[in-house]
Amino acid sequence: MHGYLGHILRVNLTTGDIQAEPLNEEYARQFVGGSGLACRYLYDMIDADTDPLGPANPLVFMTGPLVGTSAPSCGRYVVCARSPLTGIWGEANAGGYWGPALRFAGYDGIIVTGQSPQPVYLYVHDGQAGLRDASHLWGLDYYAAHDVLKSELGDDWARLAAIGPAGENGVRFAAILNDNGRAAGRTGMGAVMGSKRLKAVAVSGRNRVPLADPAAFRVAARQATDVVRQDFSSGMFRDLGTAGWMDPGSQLYGDVPMKYFSQGEFDGAFNLSGSSMAETILTRNSACYGCPIGCGRVVAITEGPYAIPETDGPEYETLCALGTLLLLDELGPVVHLHRRCNALGIDTISAGVTIAFAYHLFEQGVLTLADTDGVNLCWGDPAGAFHLLDLLVRREKGLGALLAEGTRALGEHFGRPAEAAHVKGLEIPMHEPRAFSGMALAYATSPRGACHVQGDPYQVDIGLTVPELGLLEGDRFGVEGKAGMVARSQDWRALYNALIMCQFCNPPVNLTVDLINAATGWGIGIDDLLPMGERIFQLKRLLNIRLGVTPADDVLPALVLQPLPGGATGGYVPDMEALLRDYYQAVSYTHLRAHETPEHLVCRLLLEK
Repeated sequence: MHGYLGHILRVNLTTGDIQAEPLNEEYARQFVGGSGLACRYLYDMIDADTDPLGPANPLVFMTGPLVGTSAPSCGRYVVCARSPLTGIWGEANAGGYWGPALRFAGYDGIIVTGQSPQPVYLYVHDGQAGLRDASHLWGLDYYAAHDVLKSELGDDWARLAAIGPAGENGVRFAAILNDNGRAAGRTGMGAVMGSKRLKAVAVSGRNRVPLADPAAFRVAARQATDVVRQDFSSGMFRDLGTAGWMDPGSQLYGDVPMKYFSQGEFDGAFNLSGSSMAETILTRNSACYGCPIGCGRVVAITEGPYAIPETDGPEYETLCALGTLLLLDELGPVVHLHRRCNALGIDTISAGVTIAFAYHLFEQGVLTLADTDGVNLCWGDPAGAFHLLDLLVRREKGLGALLAEGTRALGEHFGRPAEAAHVKGLEIPMHEPRAFSGMALAYATSPRGACHVQGDPYQVDIGLTVPELGLLEGDRFGVEGKAGMVARSQDWRALYNALIMCQFCNPPVNLTVDLINAATGWGIGIDDLLPMGERIFQLKRLLNIRLGVTPADDVLPALVLQPLPGGATGGYVPDMEALLRDYYQAVSYTHLRAHETPEHLVCRLLLEK
């Protein structure tokens, strides 16, 4: 198979059996790779009776046909399973070097089933794989486990994906970390890995991806890299990191969530911006495999109570989740909270939203000092956040155990479900749904719950258009034509998450087609791109239907459907009834009818009903 190593590794942790099998070529041709291919495998393996933290829930690591090639910014991998946080489709995506290293080790993906009787780690090297005892690693934080295991392996090329104490203790939004700070963070894949007593997966090798037309691929990759390197947005990410969005996002669009989604203005946001970071604590950039952008930050704080040597710096989502959402206005505590989350192995978005909800409930008098061990949860004070992190990672009886279940559970426990900032159980990420009607709709209809990478229509509405695919800028508060644009954005990004290409990398569409064809030999055209992504996106929704999701779950909480006082949203609230009505028509009738599959038919009929 061109574009694929052609092998999947199956690991049964209950029996210790490890077998390589041929990659299913039909699955790959239909669902490409990444989360699409993982979903196709999982579709035959899970149902509504599958316990997310039980041995029968498979944990799938998957790459895509462009991963590990010279195509720009294709160094990613996905981890998928039934989510212990949401109970539905679970998907996490991470950059760094681990994804390419898995391909170099000889495999396109790994499917892990069962549960080991004791802690183990998996070592895959040049097509050979084995399980090794990890009892000495259990209980170590991510950074410590990484260093011990690297030394133990004696393999300079090995890349490690590992969990921290949060995953071991079943925190439902636990992450999987790799390459010193890159996180497969969302939907609790670290908890699934911990339930299997799998501490880490180490991969290395010298295989190369077989390409259908290596010469044509080199030309397309070079051209795409040149375009991406010179792109304006790439320059912003290079100079300011993803936190470059903090200033325009807050001042021009009201896109930065503040005080647990309840406030429209916060002057302290500037202190957390990419420019502030560059002027004060940035020491250098970091980049994932084959990336011409280098948006990663490495920072150091040389003095004061938050002094810290060089460490991975927080990105935009973290700066909001652990900063503006708590009204923190200093980089020091946010850097330390970020480092703490990575060490513990916790998704910073879900952690930040859950902790901010606790602050909100404390302000409302629902939570008291008796619940927090005497620690005040005061806006702008990081002490409470550090305390709550320690409580939840240990799942301490009482508030700690409750926080470890996530925002939805916290709201249900205290009778405040309408104030819980989640969709389908997944905490809302750091783009205000009142700033862009398209993002409100994308959050409501994303198959993994509130998500900004299953579709990013806000980027389209600020001018990052793709005319060839009908992704055209419109009124950011508008309804007319928005649903069709959102559906196309979701289909496009579904394909991105299958190839897998970083969403900050946006070469011209014709070059993306050239890369796919030169890698795989498929001979597709531009008109084939959205149907490929659509098939993937709808399969995820179809799997969710099997797991109990209905259109009634495509809702936003009342918390974010109230106008904000002040700020750049102008008191706008998305008209979800109109947006959803148009969306169901767009995806169920207009957009799918021409190339409808049985899966689409089932989705359409259910939505009609």
